[in-house]
Amino acid sequence: MRVVLQRVSEASVAIHGAVVGRIGRGLVLLVGCEPTDGPDDIDWLAAKLVQLRIFDDAQGGMNHSLLEIGGDLLLVSQFTLFASTRKGTRPSWHRAAKPEVARPLYEALHTRLESVLGRPVSTGEFGADMKVSLVNDGPVTLLIDSKARE
Repeated sequence: MRVVLQRVSEASVAIHGAVVGRIGRGLVLLVGCEPTDGPDDIDWLAAKLVQLRIFDDAQGGMNHSLLEIGGDLLLVSQFTLFASTRKGTRPSWHRAAKPEVARPLYEALHTRLESVLGRPVSTGEFGADMKVSLVNDGPVTLLIDSKARE
């Protein structure tokens, strides 16, 4: 699984003009799945995402995690994270999991994140044409891949 994580002061996702998810201070997680992803990827990612120390302490250093600040999460599916741009100018999506594989993985990550946080996690709608609005705080943007585990 790949995640583009953005630290935000606020964010929302809308479908056909209606807001379906909204958060305050926290993280927006754009999530892509590949066919080889499984429960181990989900468990590792969920733990990593909520424990990353990327929120400022009183001195302005990044020393607090999402768990420590009581921040929110907005989870958005994004198969384009597995685009291949190797040939030509049109991306290929062959590395992205098909919806019948990706949806259960995305839903399992959502459930696992709610379990780790102990509260609801806002989402978009899997496979929908969504409009994501956010105020990137910092800016802080990270790319995390459960296969690389850097």
